[in-house]
Amino acid sequence: MIMKVLKLTSDFCFLIVFAALFSVACTSNTSDESVEGGNLDIEEAKELEMKNQLDVVLAQKKNWYNHWSKLIGPFDSNNFKMVLTDSIDPQEMPEKNPILQDDPLFPYQFVHPTANGTMDIYSYKIEAQDAIDTPFLNPDSEVIWYRADGMKERLLFMGPSGMFEEGEWINENEFVVLGYFQEESGFRPMAWFINVDEHKIWQFNLSSTATTYELDSYLDQKIKQVALN
Repeated sequence: MIMKVLKLTSDFCFLIVFAALFSVACTSNTSDESVEGGNLDIEEAKELEMKNQLDVVLAQKKNWYNHWSKLIGPFDSNNFKMVLTDSIDPQEMPEKNPILQDDPLFPYQFVHPTANGTMDIYSYKIEAQDAIDTPFLNPDSEVIWYRADGMKERLLFMGPSGMFEEGEWINENEFVVLGYFQEESGFRPMAWFINVDEHKIWQFNLSSTATTYELDSYLDQKIKQVALN
């Protein structure tokens, strides 16, 4: 009888221990799933916010939108997909903005909302100094922030397969660049969100591509002060 009681007591204790361990494991898994789900929600909320901002930018940059919609048809932010999130090495260096009022590219810079310098997406691409008889396009493109304190930050660079065509400050910390990249399927419009405070970038790709594209067609349309042809 005593042996039976001891056996029942031992079995009962084992069940209690097993139940406790199972409970801890379930709690841990639930917690992990909750964290992962929370991160996913944050990422989705950020992407939704950026897409709403992108619609505003597309409405403000009607010339760029109309230019591309003639080639690929109507589109909006829902046709863009976030494909990249990354940090930026700004490559900060002392250099004041060389684009002065007498420069033909001066009207096409993007002044910071609180006057903290200007964003420049054209001067590296377009060679149009007084010493050059015929302006021409460099193969590469850069996005440069000339800060008011005399420092220069190189935020984005792209080789000859693409081009930065348009831009807009959406607040004092965020700047949006519009452009394209040439892939096997064609020329794909893109949008880059740059947070100059956090030094982060988010890249959005449009789902559609244009099979053919004149590389300087938008810049030739916009930069009236410079004859690129």
